[in-house]
Amino acid sequence: MDEGPIVILGAMVILIFFASVLLYFVPVKLWIAAKTTGVNVSLLSLVAMRLRRIPPQDIVNPLIASTQAGVQVSRRQLEAHFLAGGRVWMVVQALISADKAKIELNYDRAAAIDLAGRNVLEAVKMSVEPRVIDCPVQGRGRDTVDAVAKDGIQLRAKARVTVRAHLERLIGGATEETIIARVGEGIVTTIGSAKSHKDVLENPDSISKSILAKGLDSGTAFQILSIDIADIDVGENIGAKLQIDQAEADKQIAQAKAEERRALAVAREQEMVALEQEMRAKVVEAESDIPKAMSEAFRKGLLGVFDYYNLQNLKADTHMRDAIGESSESE
Repeated sequence: MDEGPIVILGAMVILIFFASVLLYFVPVKLWIAAKTTGVNVSLLSLVAMRLRRIPPQDIVNPLIASTQAGVQVSRRQLEAHFLAGGRVWMVVQALISADKAKIELNYDRAAAIDLAGRNVLEAVKMSVEPRVIDCPVQGRGRDTVDAVAKDGIQLRAKARVTVRAHLERLIGGATEETIIARVGEGIVTTIGSAKSHKDVLENPDSISKSILAKGLDSGTAFQILSIDIADIDVGENIGAKLQIDQAEADKQIAQAKAEERRALAVAREQEMVALEQEMRAKVVEAESDIPKAMSEAFRKGLLGVFDYYNLQNLKADTHMRDAIGESSESE
């Protein structure tokens, strides 16, 4: 059996294998693309990226884009940012967008913003095209910011806040939620300090001016450009409602006190009835002693027969007068 063709076939397989491994570690097409666009990257650098587990295309393609856009970024910077867990493409795109929009943004700040978890590309776009934020955010509970003027009338307002990203304060700066909360607080404070709700309805821009004067964007990642009152409506008469509730509460307190006095009067009346019964018992007891005293007076000679008859006549006259008086009252 002729072993020549088998050896040749085996050699070709081994050659193809080593060629595939070589082309994997040495991306020639990527190197040629970099050279043709003016990016100085050696084949050894591309192999070193493979050994450091850095996809060469994730470094070379952003380098090509930055070079073509005229933004100076080094390969080592992009490799370091990739190894730190950053998004290389997003940082490069943000630098290109900032350069075209004439916004001051260097690589270190862009990389720091990206590593902080912020979307640096969106921040740059927001610096170019300001964003409008609804206050309050629609679909999150209340649809209006409610406040009460000094005359007790409730006003319901909606505001639109135009903000622009502040790249220098993007790291550590407060988010949109803080802007919304501060604007809502400013609306409540301004309406609450107004003497009449009519003053606010006549000049809604007074709310905007008052809020802007407080510098609500301090410490946030944004710069407030304008605050516009989109809508303002008259709500309930909170002052009158509170007065009605207070009057109802006072009424209930007065009724409770009156009921307390009535209960005391009833208790006192019952006491007097008991006292009257007690006094009647004493009278009956005293009357029961009269016959005993009269018999004792007869025995001692202190009371005669005529005295007894006179006493009985007096008693009869008293009963007769009482009867006549009762008949007269009944008529």
